[in-house]
Amino acid sequence: MILIDPVNNFTIPQEWIDKVTIPLDELKKGVSDGLLVVLSNGDILNRGFTTGTTCAAAAKSAVLSLKKKDMITTVSVPTPCGIRAKLDVRALVGRAEVVKISGDHASDVTGGLVFVAEAHPAKAISLIAADGIGTVTKGGLQVKVGEPAINPVPKLQIIDAIKEGLSETGLEGAAVTLSVPDGEKVSAKTLNPAIGVMGGISVLGTTGFVEPWSDHLGEVKMELVSDASRVVLTTGRIGMRYSQMLFPEHTVVMVGSRIDEGINASGGETIICGLPGLVLKWAVPGILIATEFNTVQELIETDRNSQLIDNAVAAAVEKSEGARIVLVDRSGAVIRDSGGVL
Repeated sequence: MILIDPVNNFTIPQEWIDKVTIPLDELKKGVSDGLLVVLSNGDILNRGFTTGTTCAAAAKSAVLSLKKKDMITTVSVPTPCGIRAKLDVRALVGRAEVVKISGDHASDVTGGLVFVAEAHPAKAISLIAADGIGTVTKGGLQVKVGEPAINPVPKLQIIDAIKEGLSETGLEGAAVTLSVPDGEKVSAKTLNPAIGVMGGISVLGTTGFVEPWSDHLGEVKMELVSDASRVVLTTGRIGMRYSQMLFPEHTVVMVGSRIDEGINASGGETIICGLPGLVLKWAVPGILIATEFNTVQELIETDRNSQLIDNAVAAAVEKSEGARIVLVDRSGAVIRDSGGVL
């Protein structure tokens, strides 16, 4: 039986499936819906929903409730990875509430937050961020300074969800206001203050789903690294996507900030590939000291040929004991390659 996880396009090995104890039909549905993750020992972990998906569900159900008389309790919305997500909601007369679900990711501090959307009929679509959603105050992020911290991918997801609501109700347009009542308080537990997002949380999500985490999952990743003769260690989903394209003959493993563990586990040819931020700050934690830049991304955007970048790449090669370092931008263009030109 071939079972593919649609969130990351990972083909689940049959030997993993053979160890699963839940009914096969339940497993197939959970995996196809993007909600279940199978581990090598047969354990099952649950994915949650991103802040982007949660906002999309709130926005769509608020629009739907402008026309429907009864309380709306569930809604289906599109996700960036191409599958649909079904969420529990409470929506009536233009106001919706959705509780953020983290799945098996205990350190997701936004889990349990209530997201609120209020919709009013209008001639076009407008999206307004209110209390609890942060504002960008520093450069180098995906959102411009002064704008609400709603990243481009989830913003498009929310707009698409609103369009679906308008199509189902026959309305011409809607003005939708999003808020998170406890967002500002919870944002203090995130990295937002450090990166210049003030006054609330960020609306994020490149797939629409929150990946689960457990100690065993980390062990599985390091097993993949140690078993591979040629491995690419990548720091995030964008790096994973382009690493798979750049190095199709290698095993690509997303290790996040656990670069040192990945290097120690690797016994073969090793490449570190990803966006510059985490890789360069891993190599040179103080790379931005005595500069005018707030983030590595801002440095890259301002001066892609900076000697600081070259020096940090050289430091990364040394710290990794000779790994090839490949930095890519969000479009997949190679910024630096210590091993030569791709």
